[in-house]
Amino acid sequence: MSAADAAGGKLADQKLGAEVRDGRAALESLAAWLRSRYGGARVLGVGHRVVHGGAQYKGPVIVTASVLEELRKLIPLAPLHQPHNLAAIEAVFDRLPGVSQVACFDTSFHRGQQAVAELVPLPREIRDAGVQRYGFHGLSYEYIASVMPQLFPEIAAGRVIVAHLGSGASLCAMKGGKSVDSTLGFTALDGLCMGTRPGAVDPGVILHLFQGLKLAAGDVEAILYKKSGLLGISGVSNDMRELLGSTEPDARLAVDYFVYRAAKEIGALAAVLRGVDGLVFTAGIGERSVEIRRRICEASAWLGLELDPQANDAGGPRISRAGSAVSAWVIPTNEELMIARHTASLLGLTGPAQ
Repeated sequence: MSAADAAGGKLADQKLGAEVRDGRAALESLAAWLRSRYGGARVLGVGHRVVHGGAQYKGPVIVTASVLEELRKLIPLAPLHQPHNLAAIEAVFDRLPGVSQVACFDTSFHRGQQAVAELVPLPREIRDAGVQRYGFHGLSYEYIASVMPQLFPEIAAGRVIVAHLGSGASLCAMKGGKSVDSTLGFTALDGLCMGTRPGAVDPGVILHLFQGLKLAAGDVEAILYKKSGLLGISGVSNDMRELLGSTEPDARLAVDYFVYRAAKEIGALAAVLRGVDGLVFTAGIGERSVEIRRRICEASAWLGLELDPQANDAGGPRISRAGSAVSAWVIPTNEELMIARHTASLLGLTGPAQ
């Protein structure tokens, strides 16, 4: 369990005991820590990250029984995340029944894109049933958009590609701090290669898994969500740090493919934006891996991006040379802060989230 204050200072950083095996037990541990530190203080609200909000929820909402029921319907679209997100909400309802809860969605930031960016080119009756491109990692992208005017005002109103690179990975094209397009679509399986997820795959491959290899739906789901991506290519690990330190040929191939897909999609989003002014790296790999940033920047040099190796080694925030036509940056994300802002705003504890 970890907690930090507004300045980023650690308030708690402790390993939970073996008895903590689920969300409810984790909540009990959190409640005990809060009582020990804040005594009789009252909990005014609880905010949650919820990966999928579907087409219905275009912004944070106060959770009710009916909202929770609607969010359960989206579990098949985010099976790795949504059940755990909702379990935490249910645990708080049981533990603190009188406390308001706010669901903050990873899909909300991408609402408002042009129709062509949200379109899945299938028959209308299927699209009308909710099949569209939603995009994810929205809380991370929203945070980056919120700090751009302070950190690099010269490009904040322009065309920026943000690379959220971690175990889950995606890119978002922004113009004026608004989402124009992203690499994740209907589910969190699309786009870039990820830790255990493949990213973009020819739909015919999925048909082959069912029709040619005769796999059951549950087996295909496990392959796509838990056995593919960096882990599937390398056969070694889904952890980029281990892959970069490995001499195994397949581990090197996995890293090469990760960089290849990222550079390829950066080019595609640059075309959508009709040019690019800045590239921002964030999330675990984006913030910490000097080598991955270097390789992606070098592969994107054709855009006019000139990497500053020393600045990259130092972790930024700016990692491009002075005078580079496209600037590059490393900005740590803060999804928790966005959740706190939205929760406080929606419950009337502060003004609108910034």
